[in-house]
Amino acid sequence: MSARRRLQTAASALILAVSVAACGHKEAHPKVADSNNNGGYVDAGPVTYQLQISRILNQYSTEDSQYVKGLPAGTTAPTASQEWYGVFLWAKNQTSHNQLTTHNFFVLDTQGTHYFPIKLDPNVNPYAWTSEMLKPLATEPAPDTTAYAGPTQGGLLLFKINTSASSNRPLTLEILGSSNQTLATISLDL
Repeated sequence: MSARRRLQTAASALILAVSVAACGHKEAHPKVADSNNNGGYVDAGPVTYQLQISRILNQYSTEDSQYVKGLPAGTTAPTASQEWYGVFLWAKNQTSHNQLTTHNFFVLDTQGTHYFPIKLDPNVNPYAWTSEMLKPLATEPAPDTTAYAGPTQGGLLLFKINTSASSNRPLTLEILGSSNQTLATISLDL
């Protein structure tokens, strides 16, 4: 076998070995997921969160009308310069101890405008995100719940945002800890 042929064979074997070694390699979840990858995971403290989908909601459509139920008394409908915006999340406790999911979020646009979720009544709106104590390997929403089995397969964070937000993209979901520190961010589609 010629020296050139041995070099090519050795190089091919090295590439194959590196490729096989990389199979099954799991990188740590990032602290940032972007909107081009709905379904991306982020670690926010001891809980892993996943963006299922985010989108403008039409309160007059059959599906979306279910998402805007359970509003606090006195909540007004969006004005002509506002719209409902839904962020649907999934979470999993990947640790060996009970962990509490957060209830502390906000959406930020590129102009620095903060939008905070409207606290929905989970007794009226089965899609509403609520902070839950998750046992090891448990998820939120839990299996066999309306939110889990629904079209989005996530718990709903409902925001009332300005229509100008579409000009101030990307929006970012900030996932905060109990001391209001940012644990992770997810870039959102609009």
